[in-house]
Amino acid sequence: MKTLLHICCAPCANMCIDTLREEGIEVTGYWYNPNIHPFTEYRSRRNTLRDYAAAINLPLVEQNDYGIRPFVRAVAENIAGRCVKCYEMRFRQTAKYAAEHGFDSFTSTLFISPYQKHELMREMAERAAEEFGVQFLYRDFRPYFKQGQDRARELGFYMQKYCGCIFSEEERYLKPKKIIP
Repeated sequence: MKTLLHICCAPCANMCIDTLREEGIEVTGYWYNPNIHPFTEYRSRRNTLRDYAAAINLPLVEQNDYGIRPFVRAVAENIAGRCVKCYEMRFRQTAKYAAEHGFDSFTSTLFISPYQKHELMREMAERAAEEFGVQFLYRDFRPYFKQGQDRARELGFYMQKYCGCIFSEEERYLKPKKIIP
C-alpha cells in the first residue's frame, strides 16, 4: 500500500514513519503547513524534515508555499475555533495530492500529538478522503509520542515549542507562569 503521510515536523514524524514501515506500508512524506508562523519557524521545521527524510531515504513531496495569509484569512472570523480550519486545509490538500498522484491512502503525523484535537482531526480527514475519493488510513500514533520526542532529542532535531500558528504561539506566551514555592 502506498500512503502519503502529511508531516507537520520531524519530531512528530519519526515514530509514525517507523510504525507504518513496520506494517509494510510504502510511505512518502508530504510537507504542507500553511499555518506555521513566523517564516523562520516554518523554515526550521521544514529544513529539519528535509535532512531527516534524506537520512532515512524517505521520499518527500514539498508543497512549499508559505501560506500564512490564506490561513489567517480562513481563521480570522473564529480564532478560538481555528483548529477545524487548519485541519481542513491541510487534510484537504493532502487528500487531493494523494488522489491525483496514485496513492492508496493518506494519514498525518498530527495523530501522534496528545495536544491536538484527535476526534476533530479524524472527522476532517475522513471528509477530505470522501471528497477526493482516496482512503484515509487512520492510526492513533499517540502511544508513540514520548518515544518519538525522546528520539528526536537524541537525533538533535529542532524541537518547536508550540503548535505552529501565530495564535498558538501567542497562547504559549500568555499561559500563566507556574510559581514554585
